[in-house]
Amino acid sequence: MKIEIDSNSGFCFGVVNAIQLAEMELEKNETLYCLGDIVHNSAEVERLKKIGLTTINHEQLKTLKNCKVLLRAHGEPPETYKIAIENNIQLIDASCPVVLKLQNNIKLGFDTILKKDGQVVIYGKEGHAEVNGLVGQTNGKAIVIGGIEDLNKIDFSKPVNLFSQTTKSIEGFYEIQKEIKNRMIKAQGTENVELISNDTICRQVSHRQPKLHEFVKKHDVIVFVSGQKSSNGKMLYQVCKDENPNTYLVSDVDELNPSWFKNIESIGICGATSTPRWLMEKVAKKIEILVV
Repeated sequence: MKIEIDSNSGFCFGVVNAIQLAEMELEKNETLYCLGDIVHNSAEVERLKKIGLTTINHEQLKTLKNCKVLLRAHGEPPETYKIAIENNIQLIDASCPVVLKLQNNIKLGFDTILKKDGQVVIYGKEGHAEVNGLVGQTNGKAIVIGGIEDLNKIDFSKPVNLFSQTTKSIEGFYEIQKEIKNRMIKAQGTENVELISNDTICRQVSHRQPKLHEFVKKHDVIVFVSGQKSSNGKMLYQVCKDENPNTYLVSDVDELNPSWFKNIESIGICGATSTPRWLMEKVAKKIEILVV
């Protein structure tokens, strides 16, 4: 039986950078807090916890003083930086450059569209860490839509400046864009509507989709390894499932089912941008034991 780990799966640059910064600080044997899970993968969070990383939430941040806090790749709203200054907290900012650029563009876009009595719309998951940081650039006024079903939040009689969470699917973004434009034309009675569309999806994520299509075709069964909280993981898992129905989602080895691997010749293992390589290798070794 052949077992192959997808060479294109695993941590993206932003996650690698955040984890490296955390490990460098922890090597100094200093106390280090992380605002939220450093990555949406419980196994990796637990590994870093064992070497000293303490995860906190935003309410706990307000109570800390004179310490070091790591900001993960997802980015943070302006309020977080304000609290850090007031409480003499040294921030180790691991915000992804792609996210920081998007935050700046949204702030500028909001300032511009506001003068026209327009709206900033963000295609993303409401409550997601990255989306919270993006909404923060608009003083909390951006409209977050997760899909077509949320479009009734928008006033189609007004201008729209559309952005996207970096880890959403390109297909989903352009479907949303098309539907918003159609509804604006209908509401305003003219083709000449003001819809500014910004494709702000990270290409490190989106470029994985066609590569995954090819990878899953090569195998009888696909095991997709991802944390339950990962939006990117859910999206890429669905990409695999659509291409190969024999695709199974697991977050760790104890979720593997031996019945998945009966009478097959090849197994492919892949994962999200938040899935560590060591975890995919652990899954591969466990499967080897199960199929003996």
